[in-house]
Amino acid sequence: MIEVRDLVKRYGGTTAVDGLSFQVRPGQVTGFLGPNGAGKSTTMRVLLGLAAPTSGEALIDGRRYATIRRPAHRVGALLDAGAVHGGRSAYDHLLSLARTNGIRPRRVIALLEEVGLAGVARKRVGGFSLGMRQRLGIAAALLGDPGVLLFDEPVNGLDPEGVRWIRELMRSLAAEGRTVLLSSHLMSEMALTADHLLIIGRGRLITDSPTRDLTPDGTSLEDVYLRITAGSVEFGAGR
Repeated sequence: MIEVRDLVKRYGGTTAVDGLSFQVRPGQVTGFLGPNGAGKSTTMRVLLGLAAPTSGEALIDGRRYATIRRPAHRVGALLDAGAVHGGRSAYDHLLSLARTNGIRPRRVIALLEEVGLAGVARKRVGGFSLGMRQRLGIAAALLGDPGVLLFDEPVNGLDPEGVRWIRELMRSLAAEGRTVLLSSHLMSEMALTADHLLIIGRGRLITDSPTRDLTPDGTSLEDVYLRITAGSVEFGAGR
């Protein structure tokens, strides 16, 4: 489970996250929505120990990320598909991660097959499209078979078939009892994928609700989202 308690994150005079509290429970896909600058990426970075909170807590299974032993086996994440050494092959990239986390090479081979990259496993990542890098990033997140997963805009660069694949993957991971937090700007896809929605604006929680409760009688999630977030866009207010 993911739990954020009264989280505040400031960068100088800018407040990116402002007293944010929520829970992400296992067994469902939780969508994380908000305008650009709402604080979504900052919250994920704090959860993963990449940024220190100004105050409050961001916990995974009741612990701060920095205190988790063998974190790759507990938490997987894709925040930036471009954060890969372009000179390495897809196989070598995953193999290096596997070796540093005590994971067998056969897991690398299995994941490359699962994400559809087996045919380009020995090619350099520098020549990959954004969609291929997204698939590689997802494989890296799944490498340790973790119970908690965080994905920031994983459908960027994917074609319709790839978007459908992401949807099915997210739902299958949740069905296995994992905790899945998914950020995306594609409202139509989020309506099909997420069981629960967290909507934030200006670093604060606006809505915490099951998706079905926000879209009764076929109401468009995009329309609901635009209505809920109206007035919550403030450039420079968050990251």
